[in-house]
Amino acid sequence: MNGARTVAVDAMGGDFGPRVTVPASVEFLKSNPDCQVILVGQQSAIESELRGAQHASNLVIRHATETIAMDEEPRTAMRKRDASMRVAIDLVKSGEAAACVSAGNTGALVAVSRFVLKMLPGIDRPAITTTLPTLRGRTYVLDLGGNINCTSEHLLQFAIMGSILASAVDQLERPSVGLLNIGQEAIKGSEVIKQAADLLRATDHINFHGYVEGNDIYQGTTDVVVCDGFIGNIALKTSEGLAHMLAQILREEFSRGWSRKLMYLLASPVINAFKHRVDKRRYNGGSLLGLRGIVVKSHGSADAYGFQHAIEVAIKEVRRNVVEHIGAELARLPLATARAPHEQLESQGEAA
Repeated sequence: MNGARTVAVDAMGGDFGPRVTVPASVEFLKSNPDCQVILVGQQSAIESELRGAQHASNLVIRHATETIAMDEEPRTAMRKRDASMRVAIDLVKSGEAAACVSAGNTGALVAVSRFVLKMLPGIDRPAITTTLPTLRGRTYVLDLGGNINCTSEHLLQFAIMGSILASAVDQLERPSVGLLNIGQEAIKGSEVIKQAADLLRATDHINFHGYVEGNDIYQGTTDVVVCDGFIGNIALKTSEGLAHMLAQILREEFSRGWSRKLMYLLASPVINAFKHRVDKRRYNGGSLLGLRGIVVKSHGSADAYGFQHAIEVAIKEVRRNVVEHIGAELARLPLATARAPHEQLESQGEAA
């Protein structure tokens, strides 16, 4: 099987390990028979989950003796050279696989991916990005937890990568980019946010919309929303909590008496359509942009349906040549020159 259509799956990662990753991989291959999945992990545990399941020869096992715990320090995880996560990423490095998917420890995944695959020229840190549903379709949001403390230059890099991703995957000619802030007025926000806005305005390759607020994300005001990982992760988890609460309230209200249960039966097509549109499992799979290879992070608590979608995200990026697109765009956009006017003046003054 061609490595260009092969996904390496960290079978041991996440809250449920092989109980989720194995059936998800089997289902993925049913709808993508031209692809291959390498399940990386403890062979006996993987084979136990495969027992009785129908699967083709394009699903293979790569034994790994170690695992990385969900609460393990990245520094400790880096020393586990035969951990399932590390071996899966090594397969991308060697070209045996085109992408890696893991539901494991986020900090470890970012650290190991960065160490093994290295960064694209002009990018300092990988940014976790995913799509979220909006009234107009979907929007790309980054960073979602890979980088807690970001400089204005990091936010510029995130904007460039998010814009290229939206263009490559969704075929958007000039994706609009919004910078997440506490208001749309120029005077609001931290100094880092204001400096990032200056950088974005000075970068011709970015279709910068300006500041956006939290409610703009789901309105679909822009195609890409940029923020640091601290804010992005809180926004994501808050959204997921709200969706879960709304679904729970609907269940409770429709279970109050026979008349409401009857109303539920009548309204069930609309309710099911609503649940499908906001189902977080359909948006599972955060790409680590900026690496010299494709790595997708799944939610640790994802079920098989959600993890399967993360694999779909990975293979879509493979087919759209996302890494190559980002690398080519960065090559013709020297980030060292994409600086705010006041910074350019300062550098000229220092040179003089």
